[in-house]
Amino acid sequence: MTPLTNKETIERLYAAFAERDGAAMTACYTPGAHFRDPAFGDLEGDDIGAMWRMLTGRARDLEITLREHEADERTGTAHWIARYTFSTGRRVENDIQAKFAFGGNALITDHVDDFDFHRWASQALGPKGHLVALLPPLRSKARAQALAQLTAFKRGEAGSAT
Repeated sequence: MTPLTNKETIERLYAAFAERDGAAMTACYTPGAHFRDPAFGDLEGDDIGAMWRMLTGRARDLEITLREHEADERTGTAHWIARYTFSTGRRVENDIQAKFAFGGNALITDHVDDFDFHRWASQALGPKGHLVALLPPLRSKARAQALAQLTAFKRGEAGSAT
């Protein structure tokens, strides 16, 4: 069996996301990987897989479009779009630029997603989203809420495994 290329790993990651398969997404990362985005901030190791499993497990009308992607032997990029209904009932279309670093085994060691947080917050939260995006204390509170949801999800996963 031919090993995956880094470009194929990016394709596999977003195909799994489109299928709402958080476990398959998790398999695209090294155990000690790093992830960062404007919503969750910095995540390490197991927290990355838990985040993807949480997001894909909650998704009801998620659409993922991988618009373009490239990779060489060490790094890669992707431009992707996520369309979904947020927990507020509001429709979101998030346009995301991703950067990747890879280990020698075509697994992701570092993944940074960048998107317009103000645009996202306005779509997801409505008028109060403007304040969340503009005021650092509210933005920190939104990140803390996302991380609290992730912690609760991980506790639920651990509880269901016993």
